Amino acid sequence: MNRLEDRLVKARNLSWKHLGKKITFYLPGMFNLNGHRGKYPAVSITGDECALQCDHCQGKILSGMVAATAPETLVDRCRKLSEKGHLGVLLSGGCQDDGSMPWSRFLTAIETIKKTTPLFVSVHCGLVDETAARELKQAGADQALIDVIGEDKSFQRVYHVPFGVDRIVSAMEALAGAGIPMVPHIVCGIDYGNIKGEYKALEMVAGFEIAQLVIVALMRIPGTPMENVASPDTEAVADIIARARILMPDTIISLGCARQRGNSRLEELAIDAGINRMALPSEEAVSRAVSLGLEITYQPTCCSVSPRFPTDTWHNE
Repeated sequence: MNRLEDRLVKARNLSWKHLGKKITFYLPGMFNLNGHRGKYPAVSITGDECALQCDHCQGKILSGMVAATAPETLVDRCRKLSEKGHLGVLLSGGCQDDGSMPWSRFLTAIETIKKTTPLFVSVHCGLVDETAARELKQAGADQALIDVIGEDKSFQRVYHVPFGVDRIVSAMEALAGAGIPMVPHIVCGIDYGNIKGEYKALEMVAGFEIAQLVIVALMRIPGTPMENVASPDTEAVADIIARARILMPDTIISLGCARQRGNSRLEELAIDAGINRMALPSEEAVSRAVSLGLEITYQPTCCSVSPRFPTDTWHNE
């Protein structure tokens, strides 16, 4: 076997040993799959506004989210989502110039949502400091999702920030200190499709005690500076997944929804590496899981959501 195949086998065996021979497939609320939509929508607290205008997104992802730019609107939107049977929400939005998000305006709203609905609340938190992390914890946020970039130049070039990745480490330290379950997301190919700082990002994440890690890959979004770049190499992304498992044997690892659609080869390689969770699986991915004898379950939420929900049969509703 070649070196990648060797690592895939090692990673798969570690995954099955520590976390069981099983996989869960997820359907997040922002996507339709075979006529079904998940029950975990994304809500933007800034509408489609983002000060950073990062090269890979420029706020365009935000336009597909439910807009709730005022605290009272956020509470109202979430109550209505709960009444319609949604299981939780991903609170996201655009960043301010320093990479942070305006959470202070919405803390009371988050607290109200947690007290008056059964929704599980994830926050795509941005670069929080100790105060923001502590306040999000006190408000009741159930988990924090944070993007981890491993190279200063890539971070500065794509995100238009004047500082380096040490600021990401500081944000992760703040979340860990506040006691919010942290779910790092490593974006493979974030530097115009090139693999550069991803292995360093793995080392950054491995320095923390985390229960979950999500691997995603650059999406070429129309209208952005990256709409025509080459997607990151499939085998390279699979290698990052395998190395993540070898570095963190006990961590639940997901292949997230933020990746170029139609790359079933990546999905199959991720399963070969013993991935524990996958959003938006193709038929080829499900077939590969079946061929390996995996126990398969389905859940209509983001793949980062830690609770198991009983309504996990979206694939055959």
